[in-house]
Amino acid sequence: MRSAESKIVPREKLCELIAAVKDRGARVVLANGCFDTLHVGHVRYLAGAKALGDVLIVGVNADSSVRPLKGPGRPILDERARALLVAALRDVDYVVIFSEPNVEKLLEDLRPDVHAKGTDYTAESVPERAVADRLGIRVAIVGDPKDHSTRALLETIRKGPHA
Repeated sequence: MRSAESKIVPREKLCELIAAVKDRGARVVLANGCFDTLHVGHVRYLAGAKALGDVLIVGVNADSSVRPLKGPGRPILDERARALLVAALRDVDYVVIFSEPNVEKLLEDLRPDVHAKGTDYTAESVPERAVADRLGIRVAIVGDPKDHSTRALLETIRKGPHA
């Protein structure tokens, strides 16, 4: 079994690795997110994504792209820590940190077979939908209903027990 650290790969190397696995006929899935404090929804989302293919790549937002998305005080964990937590999950084959506001460029660079998004999206609201369609990448919505979030977890912590 590979170490979590070895699953975190720079984009350029990942492009080569993915080309090789696709040449062998493997089905590649790309999922992405901030993963700012890992919770059960993240685990279920990534398990659902992995079920769609043979190789699961997870794009983790760089710190510079989390701040505009999540607001002041975020991320809680730095990008390397978040990438390592995601990489430690059994379903995850590779992790790449990206700084763009969405994964359009990753889709273009990696050309996965499937782009998996969580249930906080619909097929129509996926920000990268047009790029995925143009490249022939299937978009799939996976995971459990969005009834948990890092934001809600942080609010519970702030309020304290039994608030």
